[in-house]
Amino acid sequence: MNIHIIGSGGREHAIARKIADSPQLSKLYMAPGNGGTSSFCTNVNIGVGEFEKINDFIQSNDIDMLVVGPEAPLADGLVDYLKKDNANEKLMVIGPCLEGARLESSKDFAKQFMVANDIPTARYRSFTSENVEEGCRFLETLNAPYVLKADGLAAGKGVLIIEELEEAKVQLKEMLINSKFGKASVTVVIEEFLSGIELSVFIITDGNNYVILPEAKDYKRIGEKDTGLNTGGMGSISPVPFANQTFMQKVEDKIIKP
Repeated sequence: MNIHIIGSGGREHAIARKIADSPQLSKLYMAPGNGGTSSFCTNVNIGVGEFEKINDFIQSNDIDMLVVGPEAPLADGLVDYLKKDNANEKLMVIGPCLEGARLESSKDFAKQFMVANDIPTARYRSFTSENVEEGCRFLETLNAPYVLKADGLAAGKGVLIIEELEEAKVQLKEMLINSKFGKASVTVVIEEFLSGIELSVFIITDGNNYVILPEAKDYKRIGEKDTGLNTGGMGSISPVPFANQTFMQKVEDKIIKP
């Protein structure tokens, strides 16, 4: 098989490294790739948002499978764009269509989806610049700390966890009125803070069947002992010590299946 991977980060690098070990692989390409991936696959000078160039490359290099790593091209509809071309009828794509990608690209949509499907989630409301004062009043109904989330993609940096109510109000206005996170914060989700430890559970699905991949736990706050601002992730561990069989069955029953 000829396989083409979209992306350049650690996630795509890891995926490429494992695919490179497959006996079914003929040729492996990565766009744009990074310095490390050039040692075991062919880097291609195409940006993740250059849909037309990606499509041309797929067809001119007889690509059998496309793996899309970053969220942005999925949220911008890369899969839908490729599927519209009849020449890609047999192309296998690992990555959701535009509608499926909304679960990642819009926190407001994801919250609505969870509520509609009885998936446990924190109490929340969403606000725009038109009802920012209403958002400030909603903050007053919550206990500290206060969680503000930019609705759209913000490279893992669109979540603020704030201890003081007045500062939370200031930051809400910064996000909605002064566009602190650009287009990502046109809508802001204010969420009830849930205390505890977290982990990420990953699945691959075709829409009907699914396979659960190994879970991981990351550390987002930049300071020692979980102080400081949230980041896209300061490192992670896998497997996760507390994710035993009972816990994972609960995750499967209450979240994955719904």
